[in-house]
Order: sequence, then structure tokens, then C-alpha cells
Amino acid sequence: MSNVVLEDLPLFQGLSHQQLDLIRPLFVPSDCHPGTVLFEQGDPAIFLYVVVSGEVAIRYKPEDGHDLIVARVRAGGLVGWSAVIGRREYTSAAVCTHYSNLLRLRGCDLQILCDEHPETGYLILERLANVVAQRRGGPQHQVVALLETNLRNGYHKEANGNGSCDQRT
Repeated sequence: MSNVVLEDLPLFQGLSHQQLDLIRPLFVPSDCHPGTVLFEQGDPAIFLYVVVSGEVAIRYKPEDGHDLIVARVRAGGLVGWSAVIGRREYTSAAVCTHYSNLLRLRGCDLQILCDEHPETGYLILERLANVVAQRRGGPQHQVVALLETNLRNGYHKEANGNGSCDQRT
């Protein structure tokens, strides 16, 4: 993946080439056709997705009702942030509504980045927190604290089921 793709996305704008070199290997590009389900409500929260192009619908199913589309996420947006805010399961489902290009990040890889490169990790956390705070309606500093606490406590070390984060899925 080239720097140009990352630099074009709001999440990565203004990062140095060295910082981009640190995070580039953490993101796996994915192309999805309309109807592709990224995750279902209740699935283990493992991946965060950055929408490069296309659209992903966020569906929520209340216990006593039909699926509701609660958001449509387009280029530059994030899907699956439960994977980095400490939730064990996704609270909604995500389905591609158009042909979409995505970048996928495992929450446990973000944890490792924060442990090994705190300055770069904190910048990414701040940017993620800004997006999460907008969706949750809370102050950014509280979301940053939530992200840091959950990553520091090793929440995502169980992401692949065997306690490690060294093999990509």
C-alpha cells in the first residue's frame, strides 16, 4: 500500500513518512462487493475498518424488531470501532452497500503499536477518538482515555482466540 492512499484519508493526514511506515503494515486492503457482510451484531469485535471508497451500512437489530439502518459510512469513515474501544462484541452489523475498498486493522495490532511506538500510537488514538466521540456524542478526551485504558489492559490480546496477535487473518 502506498503512502498516497494513506495520506489521502483524514485519519492519516499530516503523519510523517516514518509514522506511515510504522502503520502501513498493520492495515490489510480489502475489496468488497455489495452485500458483503463485514461482521454481524454479536460477533467478536476484532477488526476496525477504514472506508477508502464505497459505502458500508451499519445495521442494528433490536431484540423485538427488524433490522434498522442506523448509519451509512462513506470514504474516510470508520466501521467496527468496537474492536478498539474495549467491547468484546460488535454492537451492530456492517454490510457493504456499494463496491467498497476498505483497510482492515486488528485491534490487537493497534495495541502493539501503542506499546512499541507510543507517540505514533497516541496520534492514531486521538484521531480514532475524534471519530468515536462524534458518533457517541461524548468529549474526545474521555474517548481517548477509554481507548488507552482498554489497550493498556490487554483487552485485545484474545483477538484471534489463542492469546496472540502475531498471525494475520
